[in-house]
Amino acid sequence: MAQKSTIYKIELSVSDMDRQYYETHRLTVARHPSETDERLMVRIVAFALNAHEHLELGKGLSTDDEPDIWQKSLSGEIDVWVALGLPSEKVIRQSCNKAAKVVIYPYGGRTAELWWDKTKNSTNRFDNLHVVNLAEGDTAALAKLASRTMKLQVNIQDGEVMVSIEDAAIYLTPETWKGAA
Repeated sequence: MAQKSTIYKIELSVSDMDRQYYETHRLTVARHPSETDERLMVRIVAFALNAHEHLELGKGLSTDDEPDIWQKSLSGEIDVWVALGLPSEKVIRQSCNKAAKVVIYPYGGRTAELWWDKTKNSTNRFDNLHVVNLAEGDTAALAKLASRTMKLQVNIQDGEVMVSIEDAAIYLTPETWKGAA
């Protein structure tokens, strides 16, 4: 029998001083059985970094033709396509052709660096592509904060990110590899 997704209830308060965005989002996140705590938390941080009233979580790992997170216009066009991990060149190309803006958040330390070294030259033609790396130590620390119900506060200022849950705080410095985040 196949394992079912685990449901997470998240209250995400975003204070983004860089974009003047201040809002609380109540998210119900289905965590696929093969998804790690690290990937789940990266997904939540990516949501906060791109927060908007029309931003939505995708179906996740179970769907290949949908991003992890996306924002659609009122007429149905994809304004923002957010992907996590290390997508193939084909997936990057298809994403860039479908959306006005594509943001990829690679993570995993050296593995992410090797992926980018291999991939970056083939992405030069995509002006709508943004690649923002999250350091391995940062994402590992985030993974330790994961629980089925969370109240997260994400503060963003001058490109620095602070994620806090109760009395724990993690400081992230996303590194832009391509485009302006």
